Amino acid sequence: MTGLNGTVDGGGSGARTGSGAGAVGGRRSRNAGSAGNGSGSGNAGSAGNGSAGNAESRSGNAGAGGWGGRAGVHETGQHLGPRASLLMSLAFALLLGALSALVMFPAAQHLRSLQDGERARATLHTAGACMTGQCKVTFEADGQTVVADLPVGSGGGKSSVGAAVDVRYQADDPRVVARTQDTGGGGAALLAWLTAGAAVFFLALSGAAAIFLARQRRT
Repeated sequence: MTGLNGTVDGGGSGARTGSGAGAVGGRRSRNAGSAGNGSGSGNAGSAGNGSAGNAESRSGNAGAGGWGGRAGVHETGQHLGPRASLLMSLAFALLLGALSALVMFPAAQHLRSLQDGERARATLHTAGACMTGQCKVTFEADGQTVVADLPVGSGGGKSSVGAAVDVRYQADDPRVVARTQDTGGGGAALLAWLTAGAAVFFLALSGAAAIFLARQRRT
């Protein structure tokens, strides 16, 4: 009974000791219990440390990913400026170049072609933006009253209706007319050179932006 009690006590708590075989059994059981408790707590500690390490690693990776994402957004923001300026400069260069080549230079040439036209004294019939071709004049040609539009690039936009205007017109088509002051090219020639210069300027800006982007990609 003593040995049995010792075994039971030893196996149950590992703290009490019995006599004889029971005491030995109790000690062995207690030692076993201590070892079991030790290994269990050790494994738990290892598992806990491992979990904490993994959590820290995950946190570190998440943090690195977050910083990497922010860095990528920051770099994209930096690249957006030169690219946007490149596109805008190209758009302005194309627009101004088209305006100069397709509108202003032909208008200036048309005005110059009337330098040797028939001369007449006209009256401003419709006032407005003469530079865009919204003015009209009326005059007598071959005994007929002609109302004709002043071409694009004409001056005299500040004149009021009824103002006297010297004009030159084509003999075979009196409706093709221009102010005498504009037959040297008028405002169309000036605007042609201004828009051409602006187009070259914006083209140079786009070239500088392209070189800047190419250097950024190399670095």
